[in-house]
Amino acid sequence: MGRAERDLVALGIAIAAILLFVGTGGLVLPQVVRSWMGAGTAPDPILVNALLLNIALVIFGWRRYAELTSEIAERRKAEELARQLAEIDPLTGALNRRSIGPATDALLAEAHASDRSVAFVMVDLDNFKLVNDLNGHLAGDALLRLTAERIRALLPKDALLSRLGGDEFACVVPFDPRTPDRIDQFASLLIDRVAQPADFNGLSIEVTVSVGMSADLEVPGTPSEPADAQMLIHRADIAMYHAKKQGKNRYFWFEEPMEAELRFRSELETGIRRGIPRGEFIPYYEQQIDLATGELTGFEMLARWQSPTLGMVSPEVFIPVAEDIGLIADLSESLIEVALEDAKEWDPRLSLSINISPIQLRDPWFSQKIIKMLVRHNFPPPRLDIEITESCLHENIGVVRSIITSLKNQGVTISLDDFGTGFSSLAQLRSLPFDRLKIDRSFVSELKDGEDADKLVQAIIQLGDGLELPMTAEGIEDPTILTKLQRMGELKGQGYFYGRPENAEAVRTRLAAAGLLAKNPEPTPTGEPADDQRKAG
Repeated sequence: MGRAERDLVALGIAIAAILLFVGTGGLVLPQVVRSWMGAGTAPDPILVNALLLNIALVIFGWRRYAELTSEIAERRKAEELARQLAEIDPLTGALNRRSIGPATDALLAEAHASDRSVAFVMVDLDNFKLVNDLNGHLAGDALLRLTAERIRALLPKDALLSRLGGDEFACVVPFDPRTPDRIDQFASLLIDRVAQPADFNGLSIEVTVSVGMSADLEVPGTPSEPADAQMLIHRADIAMYHAKKQGKNRYFWFEEPMEAELRFRSELETGIRRGIPRGEFIPYYEQQIDLATGELTGFEMLARWQSPTLGMVSPEVFIPVAEDIGLIADLSESLIEVALEDAKEWDPRLSLSINISPIQLRDPWFSQKIIKMLVRHNFPPPRLDIEITESCLHENIGVVRSIITSLKNQGVTISLDDFGTGFSSLAQLRSLPFDRLKIDRSFVSELKDGEDADKLVQAIIQLGDGLELPMTAEGIEDPTILTKLQRMGELKGQGYFYGRPENAEAVRTRLAAAGLLAKNPEPTPTGEPADDQRKAG
């Protein structure tokens, strides 16, 4: 642009034209005047032509200069617009993700020069996708603009506001390091203001926010290395994720253990993705006992992860992660394949119970997948019991009913797990063809504490009797609980009182000692043992 402003050609033409005009005009114009007055001869035609050409050059130079000036002005407007598009979010007028980093670094330098500190505040709207789904994207855009305005109204003049993308905002706030509690007050006020109802075309929309914060001063539990924009953004993002995990609608300062937890989470996700095809997930089996006779009636399959780097990992750790990353179906199906092959070696009177994730019941083809596995392993459907939790009944009752009915038609039995914790209605229990109810271990374990727990469990058992559904009690851990349950009716039970879950080899040894191995195990449809499944186990 500077070179365009100093166009040497246009400048040379203009200067040369002016010099020529002065020189030629000084000779020709006086002769023209004298000739008009009759006091002299006409000027030389060549000089007259030179003067006219000189005038044309002056006009050309002036027009060239004017056009160049106009072009430069247009270019400057275009560059400014491009800069705004590159640095500013067009929806909210805030800085965007690309520009917040350099702007934060500049603010850090200014703050350090005046002995001040800087806090980076990450703000994420909770359940914003639901707002878009229910009210449309126009309502979502209006809510984002209003949120930006509400946050901007709380910021001091020298602070920065950025929309990082989607429903995520960031504030960069200078503050006095002697009063860091001012940032806590700012975060609390921000959460309160953003949560106020927003009106859109007569609709009242409410949304909460999760806030994570980091600062360039020493905070207990954080390293003291020099802070820059990327570090502050990274730490605030971790703290915001922690706020989400702790229930949303709250704020947290970054602490070093949060980052360690996030790294562990990432390690779990990577390990699960690698471990499923490698057969690292193996089934364990917990005994199910007839409480009246003490007879073994079957086993419940439980998942275990034998990780080469983490060791034996509990399902309470890896199952929620597998559900979050969409791999629970693959994990579960790989375990079922192995369990069906294991259970073929047991006495045919022993059942195999399998827990199903609520996420799997969202798949309308789930029942067909189970039936195909039964056929592939030549496993009798009546020996298989599918356990689903009460929470499944509140998600998509139509799909759940279809899946249950399809499995029941093939002879598979269905149990309602964790009964008493999901608030299922009697109408649902009567309309769905369950074969058994399982009393949640949280009720059973309290039987050793007093009569109030006894009455609650007795009421649950009476409800099952009224529905004509047999019941299984989970969590039997000591003789006191067992004795009380035996007095309450005909029940099955399971728990650590009968032994901890065991792998396939330990179960085989136990059954062999009790004479409960199948005399002639059913072959696979091909007539060959499922070596690939055995290796996976």
